Amino acid sequence: YAWCDRAVMKINCLNVFLFLSSFPIASTSITSAKIQVNGVNLHYQQTGGGNHAVLLLPGMLGSGQTDFGPQLKSMNKQLFTVVAWDPRGYGKSIPPSRDFPPDFFERDAKDAVDLMQALKFKKFSLMGWSDGGITALIAAAKYTNLIHKLVVWGANASVTQEDVRIYNGIRDVSKWSEKVKKPLEELYGHKYFAETCEAWVDGISRFAENSDGDICQQLLPEIKCPTFIIHGEKDPLVPQAHAEYIHKHIKGSRLLLMPEGKHNLHLRFAEDFNREVENFLR
Repeated sequence: YAWCDRAVMKINCLNVFLFLSSFPIASTSITSAKIQVNGVNLHYQQTGGGNHAVLLLPGMLGSGQTDFGPQLKSMNKQLFTVVAWDPRGYGKSIPPSRDFPPDFFERDAKDAVDLMQALKFKKFSLMGWSDGGITALIAAAKYTNLIHKLVVWGANASVTQEDVRIYNGIRDVSKWSEKVKKPLEELYGHKYFAETCEAWVDGISRFAENSDGDICQQLLPEIKCPTFIIHGEKDPLVPQAHAEYIHKHIKGSRLLLMPEGKHNLHLRFAEDFNREVENFLR
């Protein structure tokens, strides 16, 4: 009766295959593409097949490639569809060259939201780091019906004179650490990297001339979605008072302080960061 045993085994295997194939399999690969948004060809990376779409917003001079490797690789592909974009003038979203008019954060916020809509995501969450955190705060305040949840870290809603002093301390990229400088020089070339950094320092420093150094302080009470603020207590670029201000002015927000975290806490402590963020986003 060996033939009968083999037949039963085949039937059982077929049943298991049919059972497993009834579940959607999330993509673990990372795809790259460009799509035209507001007259610019924006580059983005995408991975995962979950129902919850999440947009990653990079910092100054950043891109998905340079800023979010551990998140693109390790965030839960079953739960989330993760998109990391390159804002206009950054990463592979060149041309155009990057500039910093007075409304550059609002421009980035509109580009980011319109990108996700162009990709057919009706509602999505935002994870913004540094400048990307500011952009995410503005987007969450202005497009409340589109944003599901919000995570920001290393972000600020105003610019103080102390901040201007800190910014001028990073104006000369030749003084940056080789570890931080090298991938950006490889991405942009030294000239574009150095000139864009100087232009950024000038652009963001102008906010200090506003009343209370306002970037988006007035918008914070408009944010209605669940909000998670993370801050590294050893962040040398963004003083902790900024995170505390954002927390105080977004009703119901949660603040997590990481004692050993610096500005790049999502890279340095990627496993802990991803776990905290995924628990919040679920």
